[in-house]
Amino acid sequence: MDREDKIRETVRQKFSDYLSEKKCRKTPERFAILNIIYSEQRHFDVDSLFEALARRSFRVSRATLYNTIQLLLECNLIQKHQFGKNISVYERSFNNDYHHHLICTSCGKIREYRNMELKTAISGKKIKNFKVTHYSLYVYGLCGSCLRGMKKANHKGKSNP
Repeated sequence: MDREDKIRETVRQKFSDYLSEKKCRKTPERFAILNIIYSEQRHFDVDSLFEALARRSFRVSRATLYNTIQLLLECNLIQKHQFGKNISVYERSFNNDYHHHLICTSCGKIREYRNMELKTAISGKKIKNFKVTHYSLYVYGLCGSCLRGMKKANHKGKSNP
């Protein structure tokens, strides 16, 4: 069993325990959703998750999808982000080391960024009457592709009188 299989088995057990504790049904649909989320290491929205389930011929209602996402948020198996848009984006949180997000304000591309100095500075910070359990850091700017496109557009504009 490889590392990812072990992670999927652990989160499956955590989710099963949480559902038992909350007296919720343990349906195949809920575990299929969890499995798809933990099969990839990327951000996702509800629509992309719905499409991924359909591609695997697993039919789930949107209500089931939203309800399961809420349960996964409550038991800390996923995190919710809003990167300046009206769309909620999620990512798996179990065994997902602290990382930061670089968000391009032009194309909307999101890149994960790991920096030990930032992690140490933030997680080591003592705040009076407050215990940090986790954090998110969003950095907004322009990605390399958009910067190149802007430079190219500016260069063309200067050479055409």
